[in-house]
Amino acid sequence: MTLRTLEQRVAAARRFNRFYTRTIGVLREGAYRSPFSLTQVRVLYELAHREQPTASELGRDLGLDAGYLSRILRGFEKRGLVVKTRSAADGRQSHLGLTAPGRKAFAPLDVRSNEEIAALLAGLAATDQGRLIAAMETIEQVLGKRGDPPPDYVLRPPQPGDLGWVVHRHGALYAEEYGYDEDFEALVAEIVAHFVQHYDRKRERCWIAERDGESVGCVLLVKKSRSLAQLRLLLVEPTARGGGLGTRLVRECVRFARDAGYRKLLLWTQSELRAARRLYEAAGFHLTHQEHHHSFGKDLVAETWELEL
Repeated sequence: MTLRTLEQRVAAARRFNRFYTRTIGVLREGAYRSPFSLTQVRVLYELAHREQPTASELGRDLGLDAGYLSRILRGFEKRGLVVKTRSAADGRQSHLGLTAPGRKAFAPLDVRSNEEIAALLAGLAATDQGRLIAAMETIEQVLGKRGDPPPDYVLRPPQPGDLGWVVHRHGALYAEEYGYDEDFEALVAEIVAHFVQHYDRKRERCWIAERDGESVGCVLLVKKSRSLAQLRLLLVEPTARGGGLGTRLVRECVRFARDAGYRKLLLWTQSELRAARRLYEAAGFHLTHQEHHHSFGKDLVAETWELEL
């Protein structure tokens, strides 16, 4: 590579950085119309999505100077947003977590972040959205080579046709793997129709997992009451199993339910769906009720699982 070529590439990279930081609002004084800087929001995000990390873990993974991160955390403690718990394994370390006021402060930031990205994508044609996401994944893969490889899928909101795919794949896959009849597909169609007709954009979500342009998984988080949400229609295609996608989908539901202010998350499943039951148990759900019934052409044992948030 010649010096001239390197200079041109440096200039192109800097031009892109200027463009992108302006586009996503990095230069604004407060991120997402809040009193927090973008770095502070990122720290809050990590605390909301991790199980009690230490400050050293946060600093390492975010690439933040220890002193700078310490000042941010002290400020959060003074506001009552963060609590420290001394590690039982190492007294020199403390585990960090968001308090209830901390989660309440973070929830609107997460919603506004989603809204800003959704607005950005909504202004693009579907093909351009795909090109943009693919380009972002390329940047992540190239620059992230030295760390853990990124997942080979993306989670996104549903696009036209996706909810029909949810109904179709549930009907086809459950017939193939468990012998369920057309009544199950009808039930899924009813759930999807109700979700669309009564959608609460602040308290409900649908995630579609996509890999190489193909849908490979889905899950819904729906409102049952002011304090109760329900996880519904979790599905992972056979070709995408074993890589943590099911765990990620369940985790997204739990995270969103907490941020939206629900107190409990429940789900309804069947005892024979062993892989899904393992995911729920690993996420902290507890089996609270079982009932024998005949549905979908089979004798089944329905199960209700609940998670206190």
